[in-house]
Amino acid sequence: MGEDDNYTNDGTVDIHKNPANKKKTGNWRACGFILGNECCERLAYYGMSTNLVNYLGKHLSMGNVAASTTVTNWSGTCYATPLIGAFLADAYLGRYWTIAIFSVIYALGMTFLTLTASIKGLKPQCDKSGCQATSSQRAACFVALYMIALGTGGIKPCVSSFGADQFDETDETERKKKSSFFNWFYLSINIGALIASTVLVWIQMTVGWNWGFGIPAVAMAIAVVFFFFGSKLYRLQKPGGSPLTRIIQVIVASIRKCNVKVPADKSLLYETPDEECNIQGSRKLEHTDKLRFFDKAAVESETDHAKDLPNPWRLCTVTQVEELKSIIRLLPIWASGIVFAAVYSQMSTMFVLQGNTMDQHMGPNFKIPSASLSLFDTVSVIFWAPIYDQVIVKLARRFTGHERGFTQLQRMGIGLGLSIFSMVVAGLLEVARLGIVRKNNYYDLEYIPMSIFWQVPQYFIIGCAEVFTFIGQLEFFYDQAPDAMRSLCSALSLTTVALGNYLSTLLVTVVTKVTTRNGHLGWIPDNLNRGHLDYFYWLLAALSIINFFVYLWIAKWYTYKKVTGQTNS
Repeated sequence: MGEDDNYTNDGTVDIHKNPANKKKTGNWRACGFILGNECCERLAYYGMSTNLVNYLGKHLSMGNVAASTTVTNWSGTCYATPLIGAFLADAYLGRYWTIAIFSVIYALGMTFLTLTASIKGLKPQCDKSGCQATSSQRAACFVALYMIALGTGGIKPCVSSFGADQFDETDETERKKKSSFFNWFYLSINIGALIASTVLVWIQMTVGWNWGFGIPAVAMAIAVVFFFFGSKLYRLQKPGGSPLTRIIQVIVASIRKCNVKVPADKSLLYETPDEECNIQGSRKLEHTDKLRFFDKAAVESETDHAKDLPNPWRLCTVTQVEELKSIIRLLPIWASGIVFAAVYSQMSTMFVLQGNTMDQHMGPNFKIPSASLSLFDTVSVIFWAPIYDQVIVKLARRFTGHERGFTQLQRMGIGLGLSIFSMVVAGLLEVARLGIVRKNNYYDLEYIPMSIFWQVPQYFIIGCAEVFTFIGQLEFFYDQAPDAMRSLCSALSLTTVALGNYLSTLLVTVVTKVTTRNGHLGWIPDNLNRGHLDYFYWLLAALSIINFFVYLWIAKWYTYKKVTGQTNS
């Protein structure tokens, strides 16, 4: 083995900016710290957010609709701010320092939220008749929540990509391990979520919200410490400059040359002559025949150079053009995840409200909070993630011949199909629940004599769908992203969750406005026994079916990215 074989070939460096040594950095030895950090961070996030709809509804004096839309708006923002973190990571800071800085902001937000539930004057005054929150107390709570949303913006788009960076793509052995990393990464998320949806929700409902928010704050502090402990082992990708600038340069150059004819011989298109790409931290991409208009940006003319250097606003490399094409090809796949995310968001809103109306007792003395039922989603993920990695992939490989069992697009499509059944099952349960209400005139009961555990199947199916769609999406957007745009593309995949939450908010708002006309209570009144939540589930099921067939059509025409000198995915 030569001296060069001791170092990675993907451009990564260590914390001291020296070439990354394969034997001393990266691989699973570094991923242990990343997975531990993610587990603690997700424990903090879900420990605070899983039961948030009940906190807002009861302690901040909001009704069902207001609490539900507030949670989905906030959750949507948590998945939109990653665009900020991703831009900073890819352009200037790199993933390591972006995670480090925003983790501190996140921890401060968690601390402030704990104070709003602990300190007299900041926390609402409650008695047997309920809680009364002032506008300033609500404002303080929202400031804390949106500090957390900003903090997540630097962590979410970077941490999965940062973990994948620990495996050298040019090394066949390490490249195979990378696929498994995404499964174990998602598993670590759900281990944190499992603790949050059981222990922490119970603490919030029985001990108090000061402890219920305080423990997640401590977990976030541990996550920060855990991340820094692994610093010497990490492999870091160098930031490649502003990806948005490069995208705009291709668009501007293409428009300027709209009348230029693209040569039939694509080898005549402009590319740097040396083996290395001129974009920091990126490999060269092969030319593709689709979206040919943008090839005009790589056609050389006499006016493209100034002082012997190409003007980047008039002449772009093939790799730079292919970066833009890659992003455009991802957009339809990205859009197909929005409806799935809207279905997923029901676990923190409508599923919880539905559970509030059912019998939550386990034996005579123990009562399970409705938000804790999300643990069955988590259990489902914890069950299916290793089963998929160790069993399903091997079985599928026999039939498909594909290294990963299913292609990433096939994996995501299976998850979209499963999500339809989760809404159907939830709708059928609500039909049965309302049938008991009407038959026995239980309209004004706090909860009906129907076990909350009838909700388990809908949670379990969503968990299975996550293993296929969300993990497939993580891997797909990392693989298909240009090297220097991976944080940005990870953030792009997360915005499907943001838009899914916003779509849920929009649907609830429109449904409420339409169905409450002429004095009607509507589908989602504060007393769900007098509503029609099942109709809302049928609406989501119908949208999911339409989305599934559109996705199949989109996936059929997708072209995978191809790096120079490498075979297709």
